[in-house]
Amino acid sequence: MLGMNDMLPGVKFIHDGLPFEVISAHHYKREQRRPVMQAKVRNLITGRTMDQTFHTHHQIEEAPIELRPVQFVYAHRDKFVFAEVGDTSKRFELPVDVVGATANFLKTGMEVNAVDFDGTIINIDLPVKVDYTVTDAPPNVKGDTQSGGNKVVIIETGYEVKTPLFINTGDVIKVNTQTGEYVERVNKA
Repeated sequence: MLGMNDMLPGVKFIHDGLPFEVISAHHYKREQRRPVMQAKVRNLITGRTMDQTFHTHHQIEEAPIELRPVQFVYAHRDKFVFAEVGDTSKRFELPVDVVGATANFLKTGMEVNAVDFDGTIINIDLPVKVDYTVTDAPPNVKGDTQSGGNKVVIIETGYEVKTPLFINTGDVIKVNTQTGEYVERVNKA
């Protein structure tokens, strides 16, 4: 069981039978009252966030979350096919509502973690920063820097990323998969 002081960012727990993860938390104490932990938590199944207050007398159940390494094989219509790392014959499908926004960053052969809750895969966990090849980038136009010096390019998964003007087609860039933002250029084409 977890106590109030254990509710730190990254901790996974059960609330009303559903798995949640603490995003941010801070202690709060008003005059002549017991301290509480105010936290922002995210439902690991739906992805929704909410505010939660934990008191000193609360006993919170830790979520039995297991991360299993899997490999993305391919996507077909609204299904995403994954295989166990090292044994591609053991495949399984996940619907688009389970994969969610991470579908924008999945590329064939990529190793990711499947988030397993009580024997059911509820989500896919990507590495924070991943390298992608730029497949389409508009040409630079002299005087374009007045609008902020950014342009939108398309990476190999089809996702659009806002990058600096010097990025061209064929460049390899690093993208933050949690925010969808450009981080740096890895290789120049």
